[in-house]
Amino acid sequence: MKITSLAHYKGKTFEVEIDNERKLYLHIDIIADFGISQGMEIERTELKKIIYASNFRRAYEYALYRLDYRDYSAQEIYEKLLETYKNEALCLEVVKKLARAGIINDERYAEKLARKLVESKKYGYRRAKREMMQKGLTESTVYSALEQYADIFEENIALLLRGKYSRYLTDSTDRKSVEKAKNALVRYGYGYDEINRAVAEYFE
Repeated sequence: MKITSLAHYKGKTFEVEIDNERKLYLHIDIIADFGISQGMEIERTELKKIIYASNFRRAYEYALYRLDYRDYSAQEIYEKLLETYKNEALCLEVVKKLARAGIINDERYAEKLARKLVESKKYGYRRAKREMMQKGLTESTVYSALEQYADIFEENIALLLRGKYSRYLTDSTDRKSVEKAKNALVRYGYGYDEINRAVAEYFE
């Protein structure tokens, strides 16, 4: 195969034509890294390396773009990449490079997410764990991030009962209203034992 044309396309991208029929659009860094020039002969194996390197670069830049707007777990950013680039091995290598550079870090991400779910949203352990696992975090990572909030979970139940759900707790003998408050706390991710204990303390 032969590079029959090499011309500036736009920005830092060049149009590379192979055998007067196939066109590739490559970043100037890829052109330089592989020493691509008009008229050069190129083997099919070398072309595959060039295409992989170009796709890898694009995928990495795309990941950085996504991460500019919010944090992602390694699994989340992998899935975002896979939606666009359809190459599992390439996407996995991009994620590894991001992790090596410290751009993504599941432990750091888990700590920030746990703080948001527990301190801001007042979720219980079960709801917080479920939300975090859905982000692709491992169970051990989630446990490490949530274990520091053991006391906060109890405080949050009391805050919810005194605030958002106090309207259901005006009469301890009104079982229907009390159950509404309890069911709401279940949806927040609290266990029945801790809910019953918190409600009993509330009325005391």
